Amino acid sequence: MPVATPAPPAAVRPATVADLPAIARLCAAHAAFEKAGPVPADLASRLGPALFGPGPRARCLVVDRGGELVGYATWSREFATWQGAEYVHLDCLFVTEPHRGGGWGRALLEAVVEAAAAAGAAEVQWQTPDWNTDAVRFYHRAGARGRPKVRFSLPL
Repeated sequence: MPVATPAPPAAVRPATVADLPAIARLCAAHAAFEKAGPVPADLASRLGPALFGPGPRARCLVVDRGGELVGYATWSREFATWQGAEYVHLDCLFVTEPHRGGGWGRALLEAVVEAAAAAGAAEVQWQTPDWNTDAVRFYHRAGARGRPKVRFSLPL
């Protein structure tokens, strides 16, 4: 009887510069999943300064499964005028389809919440498409509450 090879260990960790090509691929898969337009061909080089330059604009965590990145989360600090306080905006949280249901989305969300609390943020905010019922259920199970809004974009 063949012996099953155990899956490589997986862990949530901060992204590194070396991860940029894989993060760009995850972003492309995420955009395709959300039925958005394609990501720019030079996304990895665009993300570099934002994530790793002096005074980085955003932060990124990845799910590393034995050297293969299978998920990521990005966030940045923002200011809520009505609250007079900083919050963390979770821009992206994505786990590739074969790895969903393994607790990695929850682990990424918890790591972002922990980072937000350590930074003194009042809360974490994010959005998901209303048609993504799996994500909506996931976020509700995590204790989040939805707020109805319409998101606008004005290309420059």
